Amino acid sequence: MKREYWFVIITYIAMQLSSIVGVPVLSMIGLNLGYPADEVAIKSGAYWIVISFSAALLFVLYFMRKDIGENATRSQASIPASVGWAVAGVFLALFSQSIAGAIEQMLGIKPGSENTQQILSLIEQVPLVIFVSSVMGPILEEIIFRKIIFGSLYKRFNFFISAFISSVIFGLAHFELVHILLYSAMGFTFAFLYVKTKRILVPIFAHVAMNTLVVIFQSVYREDIDKMLREMENAMAFIGGLL
Repeated sequence: MKREYWFVIITYIAMQLSSIVGVPVLSMIGLNLGYPADEVAIKSGAYWIVISFSAALLFVLYFMRKDIGENATRSQASIPASVGWAVAGVFLALFSQSIAGAIEQMLGIKPGSENTQQILSLIEQVPLVIFVSSVMGPILEEIIFRKIIFGSLYKRFNFFISAFISSVIFGLAHFELVHILLYSAMGFTFAFLYVKTKRILVPIFAHVAMNTLVVIFQSVYREDIDKMLREMENAMAFIGGLL
């Protein structure tokens, strides 16, 4: 693996751990500036997410500048074909999520993601977080989990093994082990798009578009979705009681 790739991975890990120091420091600054303690407690985490992701993305793009500047190879899909796969990839990702979600429900796993709900809560406090969850996050994840981790594994193993390992790591990085199947399904979809087109911009676009649609949809219909999830849980509990 290239030295620059290790720098990217280290940057990502440092970003994930940075809140341990960054949030308290930001809270202290907010209190010293005279902001109310309750407001500081709520918003400091959200602002730190914006700051840490922005800094990490700048560092990652700097480390990846040589890869970005490389000339296109003949094996890459044409631009029209890449655009087509990018658009189709959004629906493939949503479809794979729905299949994985259905399997999770059959296994007794409650629908709904705590990560998504936390992000929506942060967006309500600091709207800038939507840019992190919808754009910066997917760009970082595709560079790390698809281009670097999957790409490095794919040089040694077949697609299934490479996609499986990188997708599981992708799922674990979201700290929602209960939904590992959901994240792995997304990982397989984005890995497929990368292999099919040989352009990392294709899974990046699909990931950005999918996250944006999910965040907008859940923000607009949040109350309806919460009601539906409660009804589903009650129905499952009733069925479980009958069995």
